[in-house]
Amino acid sequence: MTPPGLPGGTEPRRRLPVTPDAVEGALGALRRRVRLPSAFPIAAPTWPSTVARPPVERTLGVDYDSEWARSPAARAGRALVQEAVAAPLVRVLAAPTVRGVDRIAHLDEPVIFAANHASHLDAPLLVSVIPQRWRRDLFVAGAADYFFDTRVKAATFAFLLNAVPIERQRVSRVSARRVSELLADGWSMLIFPEGGRSPDGWGQAHRAGAAWMAQRTGRPIVPVHVEGTRRILAKGSNRIRPGRTQVTFGAPLKAGADTDPRELAVRLEAAIAALADEIENDWYTARRRAAAGTTPVLTGPDGPGWRRAWSLGQPRRDERRRHRREKWPWTS
Repeated sequence: MTPPGLPGGTEPRRRLPVTPDAVEGALGALRRRVRLPSAFPIAAPTWPSTVARPPVERTLGVDYDSEWARSPAARAGRALVQEAVAAPLVRVLAAPTVRGVDRIAHLDEPVIFAANHASHLDAPLLVSVIPQRWRRDLFVAGAADYFFDTRVKAATFAFLLNAVPIERQRVSRVSARRVSELLADGWSMLIFPEGGRSPDGWGQAHRAGAAWMAQRTGRPIVPVHVEGTRRILAKGSNRIRPGRTQVTFGAPLKAGADTDPRELAVRLEAAIAALADEIENDWYTARRRAAAGTTPVLTGPDGPGWRRAWSLGQPRRDERRRHRREKWPWTS
């Protein structure tokens, strides 16, 4: 008997479920049935063994070309973002107090701003408080192995901060030529001589790259001390705690033609330490210590981590105790 709706007694076809495994099996069977040619132009061409391969052109790291970030269109867009978005955000998060601008008021040339480094917030903060006459023609020396390891990061930091890739392990020929050309063209530079953020709040020994650039180009170095950014955004943390910061500009250091860059690097580190001493104490005490060569170093004491952490917080604990003693007669 013929089932209703099926003429001739044909049986209905059963539909197999379409699953990823079924699709992959069908494609595999198709590839086995149809043998495609394995030679060019279907497949990739082979390289003759007797011909040397040309070197692969590297476009990331220290070889990233950030020239486009200094075009008129990029500069206009960056200025808009910095003034309308970045600077107000920095004021909300960091509430910076700026000191020492009068020490560099007489300068009328491109300079090298060299600062201590404790947080990713340091560069945006400094870009927002550096005086306008240098800010509009300022580039930031960024670690090539960190900020320029992917195209997205490289383009982002090149646009937002006018960052230029610099090798932090050594002064390479590519980095030196790029920085020298920019400084000669009237650009100023912001660089962190420590080469990276502080892991524990204490400073790190300076590398001679900034001093070498100053000696090579003849541009003055302006020491800068930044205080408070680590409490807002520490290394290894994703949590932002709004707070207050202080940025102090120091007297510029000038390198002569016969100046040893290593000696200049030592002077720069001492100048930044003296600026930190101004924050912890006062200008007169810091000047006396600097003249006597007894300024506390920013690298902190030698010893285990707990001792360094305790020493880092001790000045603030002493300051809180002093304020409590001063307020005691008026409290009840």
